[in-house]
Amino acid sequence: MIRLNFLTLFFALLLAFNSNAAFDIKARTAILQDFLSGEILYEKEPDKSIYPASMTKIMTAIIAFDLIKSGDLDLDEKFFVSENAWRLSSAGYSSMFIMVGDEVSVENLLKGIIVASGNDACVALAEGIAGTEEEFAIMMTAKAKEIGMTNSNFANSSGINNPNNVSTVRDIMIMSNYLIKQFPEEYKYFSEKEFTWDRTGGEPIKQGNRNPLLYKNLGADGIKTGYLAVEKYSLASSVNRKGRRLIAVGSGFNSKSERSSESAKLLTWGLTNFDLIEISKSTSPIGNIEVWQGKKESVGAYAKTDIYKTIPKARKKFLKVSLNYNGPIQAPIKKDDLLGKLKITYKGELIDEHNLYAFEDIKRLNVFSRLMKSINFLIWGDV
Repeated sequence: MIRLNFLTLFFALLLAFNSNAAFDIKARTAILQDFLSGEILYEKEPDKSIYPASMTKIMTAIIAFDLIKSGDLDLDEKFFVSENAWRLSSAGYSSMFIMVGDEVSVENLLKGIIVASGNDACVALAEGIAGTEEEFAIMMTAKAKEIGMTNSNFANSSGINNPNNVSTVRDIMIMSNYLIKQFPEEYKYFSEKEFTWDRTGGEPIKQGNRNPLLYKNLGADGIKTGYLAVEKYSLASSVNRKGRRLIAVGSGFNSKSERSSESAKLLTWGLTNFDLIEISKSTSPIGNIEVWQGKKESVGAYAKTDIYKTIPKARKKFLKVSLNYNGPIQAPIKKDDLLGKLKITYKGELIDEHNLYAFEDIKRLNVFSRLMKSINFLIWGDV
């Protein structure tokens, strides 16, 4: 895939500038992304350094999901709870309430992390995977760099107080996007509203999900709250309404209620003020291109990636798509032969382009058929 980085960035910045001019939320730093197009609809100091607090746990879950996907970890596998992990079950910390010596399944630890925001579960999972939480944090930071989180460093698995555990709302958005895209089934844990832990030596403990948007009629299905006294309240959130997904991240909200209302306001604003336009799917041709001396008169052309664009409401007419090629294309044609370019313009300005490839093989006509076709062309101009 080829993109015009400068023009695409210019379009995104122009979109964000025009949108932000008449809209603001009560957060120190925030960002809003349209998931399928990847375009930024709103930003407010998105690269300002923050303490991500419990939003850190998104990366803790990603490390586990990666290992499960590769076959190196199983949901039924059990990890021993150390005294180090148990200490975080004490008052003042978000906890799953595991006990020293417990053997807890990976799945229960993940639910304890994602739903109950258990710091104790984070340490138990980290130690079970990497031996120590310090080694696990190294894995987290390496993964962050791998997926493009350029301004993040993880110092622990839970996000509790550590001056070296830092990120930005843009990086948290990148991490959230990666989670949803790469682990759609596992992501469903983030929408669960409660988790019951059958703890050792006591009655089962039921805890509700701390994400306030799950309890509103927004279509929210994740993802993670955070709080530190120095950072105040934060939230990475996502809504999925009729196939349209937005991801929002905000930090520096002054209260729980403000975190909830302002995040909902941001997501609602994005849904109501912008349209998502499907340009092309990688599984089907976007159009046909003429073929010369082939057994078919045209070949389907497709881009190797799904292409979406987000535009302000009622502005669809300004978005234009064209197939550009020098043709007709001479047969034979092999599937995935480069045919030309898909160009996308908005109000006459080129904002993006992608390579177009042949969707199928097109065989060449035999010698007699090619001769007749050439004669017809010379006489009638009909190819």
